[in-house]
Parts: sequence; C-alpha cells; structure tokens
Amino acid sequence: MCGISGIINTDFKKVEKSEIKKITDLIEHRGPDDEGFFLKNNFAFGFRRLSILDLSMDGHQPMHYLDRYTIIFNGEIYNYLELRDELLKNNYEFKSGTDTEVILASYDFWGKNCVEKFNGMWAFAIYDKMQDEIFLSRDRFGIKPLYYCELGNKFIFGSEIKQIIEFQDEVFANKEILIDFLVTSFEEHKDQTFFKGVKKLKQSHNLIYDLKNNKYLIKKYYSISYHEAIQKFSEQKSIEKFHSELKRSINYRLRSDVTVGSCLSGGLDSSTVASVAASQYSKESGSKKFTAIHAQSTEEDSDESYYAKKVAELSNLNLIIVKPSVEDFKSHINEVAFTQEEPFGGPSIFMQYFVMKKAKEIGCTVMLDGQGGDEILLGYEKYYPSAYLNIFKRKGFIQMFKTVRESNKNNSRMNIYWIMKFFIGSIFSSLRKNVHKLKTPFMKPYSNNFNFLDKLANSYLNIFNLQEQEIMSTNLPCLLKFEDKNSMMNSIEARLPFLDYKVLETALSIDIDYKIKNGWTKYILRKIISKKMPNNIAWRKNKLGFNAPESTWVDHISDDIRLHIKGSKILNELCYTDKILKNFDKFDNRLKWRLYSTAIWEKVYNVKIN
Repeated sequence: MCGISGIINTDFKKVEKSEIKKITDLIEHRGPDDEGFFLKNNFAFGFRRLSILDLSMDGHQPMHYLDRYTIIFNGEIYNYLELRDELLKNNYEFKSGTDTEVILASYDFWGKNCVEKFNGMWAFAIYDKMQDEIFLSRDRFGIKPLYYCELGNKFIFGSEIKQIIEFQDEVFANKEILIDFLVTSFEEHKDQTFFKGVKKLKQSHNLIYDLKNNKYLIKKYYSISYHEAIQKFSEQKSIEKFHSELKRSINYRLRSDVTVGSCLSGGLDSSTVASVAASQYSKESGSKKFTAIHAQSTEEDSDESYYAKKVAELSNLNLIIVKPSVEDFKSHINEVAFTQEEPFGGPSIFMQYFVMKKAKEIGCTVMLDGQGGDEILLGYEKYYPSAYLNIFKRKGFIQMFKTVRESNKNNSRMNIYWIMKFFIGSIFSSLRKNVHKLKTPFMKPYSNNFNFLDKLANSYLNIFNLQEQEIMSTNLPCLLKFEDKNSMMNSIEARLPFLDYKVLETALSIDIDYKIKNGWTKYILRKIISKKMPNNIAWRKNKLGFNAPESTWVDHISDDIRLHIKGSKILNELCYTDKILKNFDKFDNRLKWRLYSTAIWEKVYNVKIN
C-alpha cells in the first residue's frame, strides 16, 4: 500500500523535481518506508512506499521493466502468485517477489486487458515508452482512490485531493455537490468531489493519456456479473459456495511480509472475517494469536464490546480494546477533517480512525475489515421492501404475505404496514425530495434538482439493481473512502475480504431467499458463523458496527457547532444561518453534524465558494 502522484505539463515543458516532490511529500503518511521519482520529457511520477510484500529494495518504485515500462502502484494484487506462475510458463522472468513486477509483466503480455485478470485493489499509472502514453487504472469497486484535475497547462493526478489543490491559487467548493450533501446527506456523485475542478477516476475504469496529443480517454472495463447457475443452487450448496469463496478471499488477504490483524466491531461481518482469519493464521504460525482491535463506545446503548470479547474468546484472538472519550473526539476533530479531505455525514468514523491509530501503535501494518458485507448480503433493513417485491414478482402476493408474516416472528418491525411505508418512501423520489426540503428550511434558493434520487428510487424496483447502486454509486463508495483515508493516514493497509470480486458476484447471484429468510438478514452468513459462535452472536438482531456515542459527542460540542456555523462564509452563502441558529435545538444531530463538518472542512482547507 502506497501513495502515488503524477504531473503532466501540457505545454510540453519539463516538470521540475521540486514540483513532483512537493506533492509527493504531502502523502508521506501513505508510505513512510521509501520514496522515488521518475522525470521524463514533460511528465513526472512520484511515489511513497509502505512496504508489505518483499521488504527489500527490489520493491522500490517507480519500477522499470523491459526498458519500456515504468509504474507507480498503490494497492495489492492478491492473486499475484498465480499470475506469476502463468507468466513464468510464458517465458517471463522476475527479479523481485513483488506484485508490482507481476503487474508490469501482465501489462506486457495481456495489454490493457490485464486488469481483468487482477484480483485485488489498485490505483496505478504505467508509462509506456513505445506508445508514448500513460495508462491509469482503478480497481473494480474503488477501494483505492485516484484523483485528477486539469489545471491550466497541467494534468495532475494522485492518491489524495490535497496533492492536487496544492497547485490551486484558491480552493473553491463544488457548490452543487455541497448543497446535495447539506439537504439530502448524499456524499458520492460519480466522478465529482466537494472540490471544484477535482475529479476522481471512477471505479472499474481506466484512463489512457496520449502524451503526444495531450488527450485522454476514459473506459470502463468491468460490470458486476450475475451468475444464473449459482442462483439455482440449493440452500446448502449456496452456503458452501459462499463459504468457500470467502475463505479463499481471506487467505489471499493474509499474504504479507508484515504483521496482519483485523478490525472487530462485534458485528457479523467483522466477526466472521476475524474468526476465519484467526483459524488460518494459527495453522501457519502455531501458538501465536491473531490480533483484533475493537473500538468500545462509552455509551451502553452503543457498546458492542461484549460481542467482540465473546468472538475473541471463541476464536482465540488477541483482542485489544480502545475506548475513545469525548475529549479524544474533540481533540481529533481537525485532524480527522484533514484526513477525510471532504465533509462527512457523522462522527462514527472517528471510531475507525482510533482503531487504525492503535494498529499503528502496536505495529499491525495490515488490517482486515468487514466492509461490504451488508451491501452484498442484504444486511440493511432498507433492503426488505425490494426483497419482498422480488418475492411478489416471482411467487405472487399470497407467498409474499406468508413470507412477511414468518419474518415478523424474528423481526417485529417486519409487518406489511412498515414495508409499504418504507417502500412508498423509497420509490417515490418526489416525496423524498420534498421531505428533505422540509427538513432543511434554512437553505437559500438553489437550482439542484436531486436527480440522483430518481435513479435510486428506480433501483428499489429490482433488488439486483439496488445492490449494484449501493455498491457502485451510493453507500459503499462512502465507506471505502472513509476506510482508505483513516487507515492510510496512520500508515495502515486495510484489506476487505467481502469485496473480492468473486465473493461479491457469488453473493449477488445467490437466491434472495437465502440472503433474507424468516426476517433474518444475511442468512447464509449467520448459518456459516453459527457453526463457531453461539446463537446470541450468530442470530443477534441488533447491529451497530463501530458505533460512536454520537448524541453525547454532538451535544458536547453544540456551542462549538454554533460558533462554526455563524463564522462559516460558505454556510452564510448557502443558508440563512440566523434561521439555523434560531432553530438549532430542533434539528437532529446528523443535520447539526453536516453543517459542522462543512464549516470545519472550509476552515481546514481554506475553501471558498463562488
């Protein structure tokens, strides 16, 4: 895991070493172990290394290959050993034990289609001397970030936004995106960021930059595949198939030359990952325990430590617990705002930040996490209406009604009235838009039409489309952004077994009846973990994740929130701040936080609005 940077001068002037070094130094936290630069003609690459595989200088980047290619690479290709074997059979030779060299050989052998062979997470740039072009690629689900910007006579790209805005004389907010966030809480909009002019290469896309003509082309290389054969599997065969793919995925993500541990919230996803990883780890390390880190809430109603401790006991984990206080929260607000680079919807991500901070303290350089489990296995209650509509389409109203009635036995909220209420609210985007507007009466007139809510509403009519939307456009991209920035600020590599593309495609292809059954979300995962864990873990009904004591924290800083709202030029431009302050106590804490997060972001990055 590393950090990359690149500058192309479109006026064909030479890039100064000081320029590329300056923006590469800004991401030293992503790679404290080594740095490297490559300058040629009118472009330059910069690199910061966090050593994970082959800790020798053989892994130094930029890496050159066959006197033709030069690469800077952030991420991991987990199936690099299998690809290496395949390439060896085709007469390729290797000087290192790195996955970086495997990428270069793959690019030479398979061309741009090589990314379809990769199982992993990545953001990389390859310079091809013969073609005089730069090939940039981002992994299927956007686990690793890649931002870019056209600014005057420069094309700039990098792992973080702060590298790009370093070249801007003034930093301006993306007004439309910011209004969307304040009114609806939505944070992700395809290739847009909260910074005007700064874009991100979308997941599953490549960018080919022609250095001769200063033109670039962006192409999509991957769409989620639905496998009909898997959909026809029996319940038992579905469970076995998913379990097999998940174990393979976790084993892949244990490949490392540094210490690996796991985040453990106490929920189903992280508990499964930690338990399976510990089992595999013990086979290879003998008596040494696998380490897991849990962030414990100070509030009883959001405290999951009982479950984390139980999982640790049954899985023979070395459990480390951090318990962030309100003072810890307050003292890290600016630091986390700087880390995240953009406004965010709630303070729960502070808990993840403290987990990564602890991982760095104890020397656990790689951390597994359960991100993606909810999205691929229908773990949120908001999936119920779409799931039951699916049953209605396939089996009719009577069977749907029977299913709802059975579900109600295990989940009291699962009644036909709740489902209809949620479904109507989900599919009628005009209703949702009006609700959002009613909740934010302090906004000044704006032209936003919130069209993304129309697409989201349409997706509720088809469960596969809804999952695809959540994975590629709405929920998951936010979580991945938080995870990458929280982990990399602490020089930690986060690995996500549920987002192995084969695991994901298997999960989405499995019959919906085995993902939501009798009111139980993530049914097949519960069946898998029930072989190792007691019922109060495998069949628990409440789930919190790394949940912060949000109400307590937000209430504790309410005076500071008011001060920041009052002093924010951006909020005064977009809102009637006198109305906000007058009705402040009536707003829910999430809305208060969005306003505060915006004001803090404005201050930390000196953002203006026009």
